[in-house]
Amino acid sequence: MERWDLRRLAWRPHNPEILASSEEGRAIVLDLPAGETLQDHQVHEGAWIIVVAGAITVADQKGQLVEADAGVLVYLAPRERHEVEALSDARVLLLLTPWPGPGHPGTMTLEEKADVRARAADRAD
Repeated sequence: MERWDLRRLAWRPHNPEILASSEEGRAIVLDLPAGETLQDHQVHEGAWIIVVAGAITVADQKGQLVEADAGVLVYLAPRERHEVEALSDARVLLLLTPWPGPGHPGTMTLEEKADVRARAADRAD
């Protein structure tokens, strides 16, 4: 058994902290200063965002906007594009399940990684 008091961790903007990681999932604490944004992105895993303190908005690619403050849980499906903005200084707990998700670079063979890099280099040229 492990225990974390998410309210008492030191404030660390721009420094996500991985609390735990296993095949079942990864738990990450992220502090976002007011007005800061995690720009449009996606993850390979299901993303569970729990607001520990403060308030955020989460926008999906369809323009749906969810406001969430302390105690609210938001779920995003694997590969669902989204953006997160801090309405006030905010702390969120991010749970990624499973870890790593299908297609995540951590699940690729060295040959698959080399192929992806080569295709990316071709597109850049």
